Amino acid sequence: MIELSVIVPVFNEQEIIPELYQRLQTSVSSITPEYEMVFINDGSRDATMLKLLDLVNSDKRVKYINFSRNFGHQIAVSAGLDYCKGNAVVIIDGDLQDPPELIPELYRKYKEGYEVVYAKRTKRKGEPFFKRFTAKMFYRILKRITSVDIPVDVGDFRLIDRKIVDYLKQMPEQNKFLRGQIAWLGFRQTFVEFERDSRKSGKTGYPLSKMIKFALDGITGFSNSP
Repeated sequence: MIELSVIVPVFNEQEIIPELYQRLQTSVSSITPEYEMVFINDGSRDATMLKLLDLVNSDKRVKYINFSRNFGHQIAVSAGLDYCKGNAVVIIDGDLQDPPELIPELYRKYKEGYEVVYAKRTKRKGEPFFKRFTAKMFYRILKRITSVDIPVDVGDFRLIDRKIVDYLKQMPEQNKFLRGQIAWLGFRQTFVEFERDSRKSGKTGYPLSKMIKFALDGITGFSNSP
């Protein structure tokens, strides 16, 4: 029985993979020996897949899904949710802006009886003013025009119970907005605060065009207004 799954979408992160793995392994093994890491290679064009194969060959707890092209973050996470087997599931980005060291704290809240424990950002280091401002406005506008209580200042970094995973797998939306879907499902939810780090290396996988599409998916999927 796998107690904890960690879903990690990655895109062109060859420089980060070794440190990402070591920090995840240290963090998750402090919780339970019964865990798995599920990396989703979202059509990387660098040596990311080779780095993942090295991990798979050296650690039986590491699994991977390899996309034929870049399908996007939300689809990558959804593929990990379809594949993972843990009683509890952590979703964390692969760029090390979300600290793996926070996972034990998320798990402690989960063991207190919460089915969803999300990581709430108090600071976004290394991000330009434009991105910080637009992200802040998006979540506050979305909160005003929807009846779903989607928490502000959070991304997809969170821990969810297996029952949440099972319900998400039954939802047929093609254009995923997982943080909205998880909020819509309800259950007992809480948060842990943290300061988000700047990127270790490389470029963001979310340029302006993808940010706009992601925002439109959220607004059209969950707002009560046209």
